[in-house]
Amino acid sequence: MSNHSRRDFIKNASVAAASFYIVPRHVLGKGYQAPSDKLNIMGIGGGGKGYSDIMNSYNKGAENIVAIVDVDDRQVARIKKDLPKANFYKDFRAALDKEGNNVDAVIVSTPDHTHATIAMEAMRRKKHVYVQKPLAHDIYEARIIAEKAREMQVVTQMGNQGSSGDGVRTMIEWFDGGVIGKVHSVQVWTNRPVWPQGIKYPSAGFEVPKELDWDLWLGPAKYREYNPALLPFKWRGWWDYGTGALGDMGCHLLDPPFKVLGIRDAIDVECSVGSVFLNDWVPEWIPEGCPPSSMVTLHYAATKRNPSPVTLTWYDGGLRAPHPEGIPSTDTIGDPDGTNGVILIGSKGIMTCGTYGMYPKVYKNGKQVPAEELPKARLPRVSGGDGGHNTQWVEACKAGFGKMEVSSPFDYAGPFTESVLMGNLAIRSYMLREGEGRTAKYIGRQKLNWDATNMRITNFDLANQFVRREYRAGWTL
Repeated sequence: MSNHSRRDFIKNASVAAASFYIVPRHVLGKGYQAPSDKLNIMGIGGGGKGYSDIMNSYNKGAENIVAIVDVDDRQVARIKKDLPKANFYKDFRAALDKEGNNVDAVIVSTPDHTHATIAMEAMRRKKHVYVQKPLAHDIYEARIIAEKAREMQVVTQMGNQGSSGDGVRTMIEWFDGGVIGKVHSVQVWTNRPVWPQGIKYPSAGFEVPKELDWDLWLGPAKYREYNPALLPFKWRGWWDYGTGALGDMGCHLLDPPFKVLGIRDAIDVECSVGSVFLNDWVPEWIPEGCPPSSMVTLHYAATKRNPSPVTLTWYDGGLRAPHPEGIPSTDTIGDPDGTNGVILIGSKGIMTCGTYGMYPKVYKNGKQVPAEELPKARLPRVSGGDGGHNTQWVEACKAGFGKMEVSSPFDYAGPFTESVLMGNLAIRSYMLREGEGRTAKYIGRQKLNWDATNMRITNFDLANQFVRREYRAGWTL
């Protein structure tokens, strides 16, 4: 035995001897999980969707919730009872400073306008991140977040849980089986908004509740005085904080056609929006708020999965797609109540689904095709379907970067979010005008051509102000 081999032998033997003092897992009892096998998680945003994201990831104690952050003490009252051992903070930066060494992964379930700044801070510290949909508030943020995740090699997931559901996989299997042929048209609609929209910004001057840190809630958005009309949910209708109906439901409803067809960057976008009439019957749009309804049309090039250009049309605010020829007029499309739906029209048939890709159907020759006549399941399913979206991310975090697939990693969710937010870019541009009253000239009503590589509208420069927003002093990516 060489001296080198002898040293290795002695070293390995010593390690083996020492390991005898570690109690084997099976001795501790069936189902025992060592503390080292648990993921240590920080949840940022503890009320509403944040509560369910944290509790789903906690998975009845399978993982550790080390810390919870929320700017409003009222929002965490419930979760404090359920997770009394977690440390609570108001400022995510202070929480990351103090708990950074104790945390492996971070969940971001805050209003849209703070997603990017929080996610970037967590990824800088090499924490795995789960970010609620939409991934970001604007296109630039979505691009930078995806690049940062790639650079830091962290496990990521966007919170469009339908991406883990069985429905989207079923639709992929049917499409790959050639059932509906090449798709040329996609129609998508939602009943959102279900919050006040198309109205003037609420009057200010209210006293800030003692439980709320209003400055932290505003984050990178410009300073405005507190108004209770915005919280806890109605902020969605204001561009400073929310992303409207598209940001709320677009990441759920557009995910199936994106996954099925393999589409990515839009070529162009155009829209029209619902009006609010004020004095003298002059149509009015509130520049700081989303319109009451909109219709957005995007065009996509042919892809490897779908060798045909695609026209995608989005409807919200009570608008919906026309009932296509080939589907009986008495059939409900999408969700059982028809409030949300997706239609893919192909050269051989039509495929439909509802929210999260649920209720998938195929129609040919004017009739629904029985499920037993469609291609069988072949793709692996996520345990728990859309309900397993959080735990899929948790398991991938424990496996390590690049070791396990997730349904909506930032490499996918980033470009996808960019495309979703293209609709908002068009809506905000559409409302640009010169002048006031009857003599006003609306200058943004045109098709916008998109250079995805450089993140620029090439034919209407004023629209580019909505690609990247200005941050308040003290905030940065």
